Amino acid sequence: MDLRMDSDLQIAGDILAVQHLLQPAKEHPATVADFVGLARSLAGDRARWEHLVEYDATSRWYHRLTTGPGYEVWLLSWVPGQGSGLHDHGGSSGVLTVLQGELTERTERGRRTLAAGNQRVFAPGYVHEVVNDSLEPAVSLHVYFPGLTEMPMHERAAGASQCSPAALDTVRA
Repeated sequence: MDLRMDSDLQIAGDILAVQHLLQPAKEHPATVADFVGLARSLAGDRARWEHLVEYDATSRWYHRLTTGPGYEVWLLSWVPGQGSGLHDHGGSSGVLTVLQGELTERTERGRRTLAAGNQRVFAPGYVHEVVNDSLEPAVSLHVYFPGLTEMPMHERAAGASQCSPAALDTVRA
């Protein structure tokens, strides 16, 4: 099931894509919009993260890029075939931004292909799996607020509802 067309945000248009409505990233983000802005700002500053990226064929590579009051930002790389496994982020909300390549997000509602520039915003308890189903490496940026303290893994159960519908829809950069 392709979920790209079921978003109210996409039907109404992406208000975050209207440049005059975008606010510069705040020094101390406090709202979901602030964290989205922080992620977009970091994504656009390739000099800050590009030289740090490494690829590891045996496991996903990750690096804590920065922290601030009540949040942390992680940089991850994904070679083809690597995935996160089905998980949630405990009590943390988050913003996932694809920086390079393409990732697939799988939830109980289906799957979404996330290209470079796509963002996902999710609430605590949101269950998903992120996988690099493409033939090229990918890089993503993850902002967690509050900082990530747990990442419970979930088992797939046939016919069971596993995922909270708490995620907001895809936002295009």
